[in-house]
Amino acid sequence: MPIPLHRDRIRKMLSYSVTEKLSHTFELGPIRPPSEAYSLLIRATRNCPWNRCRFCPVYKGSKFELRAVGQILKDVEAVEAISEGIKEVAWAAGYGDRVREVAGMFCNQHQYGPCVCHVAQWLTRGGKTAFLQDSNTLVMRTSELIHVISFLRRTFPGLNRVTTYGRSHTAARRSTVELKELKDAGLDRIHIGLETGYDPLLAYMEKGCTAENHIEGGKKVKEAGISLCEYVMPGLGGKVMSQEHARETARVLNEIDPDYIRLRSLHVSPAMPLWAKLQERDFELQTEDDVVKELAVFIEKLQVTSYLRSDHILNLLMEVEGKMPEDKGKCLNIINQYLSLPNEERLNFKVGRRAGLYNRLGDLSDSDRHDKVEQAIKHLKAQDSHVEDEILRLKNSFI
Repeated sequence: MPIPLHRDRIRKMLSYSVTEKLSHTFELGPIRPPSEAYSLLIRATRNCPWNRCRFCPVYKGSKFELRAVGQILKDVEAVEAISEGIKEVAWAAGYGDRVREVAGMFCNQHQYGPCVCHVAQWLTRGGKTAFLQDSNTLVMRTSELIHVISFLRRTFPGLNRVTTYGRSHTAARRSTVELKELKDAGLDRIHIGLETGYDPLLAYMEKGCTAENHIEGGKKVKEAGISLCEYVMPGLGGKVMSQEHARETARVLNEIDPDYIRLRSLHVSPAMPLWAKLQERDFELQTEDDVVKELAVFIEKLQVTSYLRSDHILNLLMEVEGKMPEDKGKCLNIINQYLSLPNEERLNFKVGRRAGLYNRLGDLSDSDRHDKVEQAIKHLKAQDSHVEDEILRLKNSFI
């Protein structure tokens, strides 16, 4: 019969050996893709080697650094030690190999530090996936990256997926042979921020690559047998370049045909270089309805076999996703359903979505939630507040 675990009981079970293992630390970078929320994070590089994109607030003011391979391997060993420590507690408590249950009890034990909490969270989900941080590990020497991936795979043979971020420009400069070597070492997927396929917009946003770079890099990753996830940013073209952004991005993706296309809607905050352009009126944001209309153009032009996902909190219509081309009609129908709503119902949905009350259009039919949102809108108007400003404030709290 397992012993119920509470904070004081956990402390009593921590032998010197376990305490020592749980005292290990390793570096954690600032971001990862939404789909890697429960992956083990191993920091292979620090910050971003390009770091000029106007729409990105991350890494600004930070110097890019290649970490020594030895440092990275020590971090992997630290994860292994923490993992073994949690497993020892599970056995001492009579849980045996039911490690997930005990790991869950460590997730919010902040006195053990962020590294223990992170490994515990990873173990609660089975400890099956890993993500190499930070923004572009493909800049590492291929032989060194292979060494890291191979060591990670040997240390945790139960991993079924190892992924990383990469830039199209860097992938285009790698040979297909090098990318195949990474695949053979155990790299399963590369996440690439395509953002747009429209060259003037890529230049304006200082993305540091071209549509042709996107196509060449993406095709090489696919040819190497590595799963490819491309990120698109609805709204990035603003009012001036919206239509070209939608059409050209679809064209580039049609050339690549990635495994996944993920939507990450633009939101501009003061931490981004794009904020200054917004204040100067050199860049003008679209309304959320305009972005939805742009999304319809983008999806209509897609001719891929990719899976389209809308899994970012800033996206308005999270249910616009599915396997292409089979689900294209379904996605467009959802968009048309939203756009055909009366103005006051679209506003209700936008406020409810940003307040966390709605996830799908069907949630509008929940009278309790609908009334709560309606009352909030009336309250804002009674205070002479702008509802759109409140929506922006809510979106700012997400990032």
